[in-house]
Amino acid sequence: MKQIYICNDTITGIYSALYDAWKESRDKEAGIDFRGKTQQRLFCEYTVVEENERKAFQLERMVKKYLGYNAYWDIYHALLSDDERKGEAVFRVMQEARRVRDSRRIMEHLSNPDVAKVFQLSRSVSNEAHLYQEFIRFRELDNGILFSEISPKSRVLTCIAGHFSDRFPLENWVIYDKTHQVFLMHRAREKWRLVWGKELDQQAAERLSDKEKEYETLWKGFFDSIAIQERKNLRLQKTHLPVRYREGMPEFSD
Repeated sequence: MKQIYICNDTITGIYSALYDAWKESRDKEAGIDFRGKTQQRLFCEYTVVEENERKAFQLERMVKKYLGYNAYWDIYHALLSDDERKGEAVFRVMQEARRVRDSRRIMEHLSNPDVAKVFQLSRSVSNEAHLYQEFIRFRELDNGILFSEISPKSRVLTCIAGHFSDRFPLENWVIYDKTHQVFLMHRAREKWRLVWGKELDQQAAERLSDKEKEYETLWKGFFDSIAIQERKNLRLQKTHLPVRYREGMPEFSD
């Protein structure tokens, strides 16, 4: 019977499931499914795994020790993707690492379909995070907080947190991931943190400061003044700035 471990689609949840799968089924076929997305399969046994910080820490330490930091970051980024089979692919990469001569070079074995999948997912998440570093626009609310709302495919908040905390260490700012309903929050002169389980106050998020309204008007005027209508190329614009990244950008709002 194939053992299926069901967990939350979070880093701690998946690490906890991978820890149990490695302890109990490292020499057998096993799967990782997510709560709310599990499809019952024949000849499988299902185990629900609760999030556990200790298990997650031990799994992280084991991967860094035996697979190396480069493989760890590929695995970490891959697990932030929206792919439903990402946990199972990572587990098989861990199993494959036992069969190669140097486990720390496992991510070089791209002929293995699971290694190739993890590598591709990692690159996809990294690319999306890089684009959001460029395209995120903050708006100053009437309470002085800098606010941005994004709709990423992957859970990129932890990938971009360091970038914006370095750029705005003296500001209070919030980035809201609408897709996964998670807040990235930063208090002035403090470390950033993630907040789950809270709803966005849409009315408060739409109350802009007078200075923000003035600067948005000036920003739109600047774009209009430098534009050359005869050379307008919407297809090329979409190549450099895809439509899905334009939400919340004042230069594209009415």
